[in-house]
Amino acid sequence: MNEHRIPLPNNKFLEQMKMKNRKPVLFCSTLSLLLAASSLTAEPQVVDWSKLAPPQTVIEDPFASLSSDQLDALRLILRFEMSKDAASPSMTKADADVLRKELESEGMDVDWLFEQRVAIMEKRRAQSTAVNPEIIGQEVRIPGYVLPLDFDGLKVTEFLLVPYAGACIHTPPPPANQMVHVKFATGIKVSGLFTPVWIEGAMNALYSVQDVGFADGASRVEVGYAMSAETVELY
Repeated sequence: MNEHRIPLPNNKFLEQMKMKNRKPVLFCSTLSLLLAASSLTAEPQVVDWSKLAPPQTVIEDPFASLSSDQLDALRLILRFEMSKDAASPSMTKADADVLRKELESEGMDVDWLFEQRVAIMEKRRAQSTAVNPEIIGQEVRIPGYVLPLDFDGLKVTEFLLVPYAGACIHTPPPPANQMVHVKFATGIKVSGLFTPVWIEGAMNALYSVQDVGFADGASRVEVGYAMSAETVELY
């Protein structure tokens, strides 16, 4: 009886098969290294300040259609009712009641309008503090003005980056999502308030309240973003 033997592969054949199976592994490893290298050398995304605010929804404003006389009447009533002792040197309760009746005769619900005032204020504040999730954690490059918070000698190591010169001085501060709290250990010399710079680094969402000091006093401002800057350079 003849036995049919299957010939065993020789060493050269086995070596070729090993190399063949190894190629995909080597290819995947090389691809991973290339992708990692490209991510390290990627340029930061240049963003403008509009990118820091997420898309805004329209807030319905029932006051927009009122006349200036109606708005003034509402202000007087509200000021009277919100005063601590419900009294005003320029208005009595009888005066406020007369204004209420006049507005109601024109089809207005004064109490409802005051409720809407509070609701609108809350919605606007929520919009002003909301951050854009699309840029959180992203490496960005953004220009702005330095509002110093802390110094190391002559160098600023901590500051607020604001979108325009003069922000927070004698005017309402920008919305929280239009300010970045920046820490830069290396520090940068500035020529005074509101030096224009470029900053680069990972943008983070971090709500904080910062004390900004000036010669004529201090101001507390809300800030929506934070960054430990990798570079800060003059604009």
